[in-house]
Parts: sequence; structure tokens; C-alpha cells
Amino acid sequence: MALLAPERVDDEAAPPVPRRRPRRPARQLTPALPTDRVLSWVLAAVLGIATFVSRLWDLSYPGDLLFDEAYYPPEANEMLEWGYEYNRGYTFIVHPPLGKWLIASGIRVFGYDGFGWRFPSLVAGTVAVVVLTRLARRLTGSTLLGLVAGLLMALDGFSFTLGRIGLLDVFLQVFVVSAVACLVVDRDRVRQRVRERTAGLTGAATGFALGPRGWRIAAGVLFGCAASVKWSGVYFLAFFAVLSLFWDRAAWREAGVPSPTRTVLRRGLPGAVWALAVLPVLTYLASFTGWFLGESSQGRHWADQNPDTAFPFVPGALRSLWHMHEEWLSFHNGLSTPHPWESGPWSWLVDGRPILLWNPQGLTDSTGDQVVRYILMVGTPTLWLVFAPAVLWLGWRLVARRDPAALVVVVAIAAGWGTWFVNLERTMFIFYMAPVLPFFVLAVTLALQDVLGPVRATLARRRLGLAAVSLYVAVVAMTFVFFYPVLVGQPLSYAEWLQRMWFPSWF
Repeated sequence: MALLAPERVDDEAAPPVPRRRPRRPARQLTPALPTDRVLSWVLAAVLGIATFVSRLWDLSYPGDLLFDEAYYPPEANEMLEWGYEYNRGYTFIVHPPLGKWLIASGIRVFGYDGFGWRFPSLVAGTVAVVVLTRLARRLTGSTLLGLVAGLLMALDGFSFTLGRIGLLDVFLQVFVVSAVACLVVDRDRVRQRVRERTAGLTGAATGFALGPRGWRIAAGVLFGCAASVKWSGVYFLAFFAVLSLFWDRAAWREAGVPSPTRTVLRRGLPGAVWALAVLPVLTYLASFTGWFLGESSQGRHWADQNPDTAFPFVPGALRSLWHMHEEWLSFHNGLSTPHPWESGPWSWLVDGRPILLWNPQGLTDSTGDQVVRYILMVGTPTLWLVFAPAVLWLGWRLVARRDPAALVVVVAIAAGWGTWFVNLERTMFIFYMAPVLPFFVLAVTLALQDVLGPVRATLARRRLGLAAVSLYVAVVAMTFVFFYPVLVGQPLSYAEWLQRMWFPSWF
């Protein structure tokens, strides 16, 4: 007995060995990427070229300024001359300059006409289709479904017209979807790195430095670019910055690291602050370079005229910029002027109130019959009318399966659509859907993934699912072709035009 006592004392004095969490089941991980990397890039490029060519034809028609082209191309042309929007007495600049700089790039190359100020939108819309194709492939683990997502967006009438008009929203769209795609790649790279480094470890693990995360840095710059086009890009940045930290925590937890929250605060938060807070702000400020250098840019010398304002230690240019942003915020929050083509976010999901971009009156053909030329920014109805059911199905996937792909889409929809419900008194238009539209298309694609069936399903089941998916894509394509004349302003008889006005709110 005397020999056993010291062993008991030593046992009691020994510190407890931290137990490692068990690894999460493999089914919780995102799907593996297909092995057809080169082929998938070729197919995405072919789809991008087809999208570009289909939207390039007659891009300069009509030569008139359409809807809000009344503001942005003229301001872009002024920026080429002055470096900033000319502060005319009858205008009020209310958006950051990056989108107008992009429009200005087309004017610089092709001239101040419809082709020049619309060409950058054409490029941005095409890039958005290609990026969505790659993002969908990564989220679903299927090159086929990636192509389906890209094709659906290419066949969407709203996206088609958005890519053929000199508005800001198409640039917001491409920056947002590209930033999210970069963060998803970062998520997968970090998860793989964590699992590889912690494989086979026993006992306590406190994590390790992850090193440079280029994809997250790229995402931060792109989110900054999105906010530099329109402020609504900030919502995507905020939502996905938080989601990125949760992804880091999930990576440590899946690897069995104890205290994953403490680990992500130590290993991930400092880099996240730099990549997803500091870099976006620096990118945003950089977009105002022309404004800072200008002598007569809007509000540039407000601080000089108001020297007794708060925070006098802050450089005057920054105080002037802050004051101008306060004016912008007041403008946007108070914007409630009725407009004949305004619409609310609920109606956007069902094409409730598309925007009439162009409709010259008094046109007749050689026989004297009425001719209608109509350019309507309307989504392909057979695609848009399934948005709501697809989002409901997505919610089921998120709750029942804890599906990572569904989480990405739900967060994006909350950031890009849900936030518009904060101030329903504000005047809004359907083109505010632009940055979130790719994620509604992703919701439809994920629903089609379940229609297609799992890879382990029987051959007959997969064939039946493939036939159903192909049929749906074909219906969307035929609907797009049917509506094509009212997307580009082709001449129609009154009866032909009326066939395409499916709802009274489209008139």
C-alpha cells in the first residue's frame, strides 16, 4: 500500500491533458471540385464569349441617353476633362466615382456616344457571367451546374439590358460577385490548409499562423471597389466579413482544434481586420483621388469655409469629404419623390415593375400601321418567377442539411435584398436587384441540383433529372428569345408588343 501512495499523489498533481475535439464528419465539408479544370475554364470562356457577342450587337442603339444615363455618362465625360464631376449648380452628385470612371474608360477609347459609354457595362456584365459560372462550380462541385448558372444569367433579360446600358449597377454586380467568389476560394484554401497541418496531431492544439491569404485580400479590395460604385456594396462587405470569420472557426473546429473561437480571434481576426476593413476603406478613398486633387470639385473646400467644425486636427480634405458623405446620406434616406417606374423589393422577385428605358412615340410602318419600339428592363419571367420558391427550398437545405452552398446564397440575399426593407419609404427601382441577382440565380441552380439528383443516384434517376434540368433551361432560353425584341427596341406591331406585356404593371 505504501508503494501505491506516491503514484496516487503524482497522478493527482499532474495537470489535465486538454482533449482534442473530434473532427466533424466529412459530410459537413463542401463538395470536392471536379478534375476537369482545364475543360471547365474552356467552357466558361466559351460561355463568356457567347454572352459578349450576343450583347455587343447594335450596342450603340438607340443613341439617346436612356433613363439614368442622363446622369452618369455626362458626369463620366466631365471626369475625363476635369478629374471629377463638374459641380454644376443644378446637379447634386450622390454616388462615389468609381463606376463613373469605368464608364469614362469606354468614352476615352470609343468616344462620347452610346457605344462608348455602354461598352464598359458590356464587359462587366460578361465578366459577371463567367465569375458566376466558376462560383457555382465551386459551390456545387459540378461543372455542369456551374455552366447552368452562367447560362441562366446570360439568358436573363434584366442582366441582358443591364449589360447594355451605361448605369452604375452592373459594376456593383461584378465587384460583389467577384468578391464573394474570392472569399469562397479563401474559405476552401484555409480549410484544406488547417486540416492538412492538424492531421495526425494528438493532445492540445492551439492553431498556427495561416500566412498570407491572397484571396481574402483580393476580396477586400473588390468589396472596396463595390462600395466605391454604390454604397449598397457595404452591406455585402459587412455580412461576408462576419461569415468569413465563422468559416475560419468552422475550419478549426472541423480539424478538432479545441477552443475554435479563441483560435479564430487570435489567428484570423487581425488579418480579417486588415483585409476586410482597412483595405476596403483605403480602396474607397483611392477612388476619390480626382476629387482630392480638384480645386472646384463638389464640396472640396467645405472645411476651409467652415474652420470651426469638430475634429479640427483631421485634415481639411477628409473633413470636407465626410461632410459631403453626410449630405449624400441625407439625400438617400430622404429620397421619396414619386416616380412612374418605382417599385418595392417584394415586387422585384416577380418582375412586378420593370423599367421602361425607351419608347419613342408616333412611329408607323410603310402602310401607316402603328409600330412599337420598346426597351424594357425586365427579367426573363420563367427564371424570375421561380426565385421565391427556390429561396424557400434553399432555406430547407440550410436547416435540414446545413448546406454550406445554401449559406453563401442566403447571406448574399440577406445583404443585397433584405436590407432594402429597412426603409420602404425610399424611392426604389428594380435595377437595385443587380448585385444580388447572381445569388438568386444560384438559388435556382441549387434547386436544379436536387432535381438532377445526387451523383450516387441510379443512372435512370440521373438521366431523368438531367432531362428535367435541360427542359427548364430550354424554356428559359425560349422565353428570352420571345422577349428579345422588347429588350433591344426592335420594331413590333401593336399586337406583337401586346403579346409580350404579360402584366398591366409592365405598361
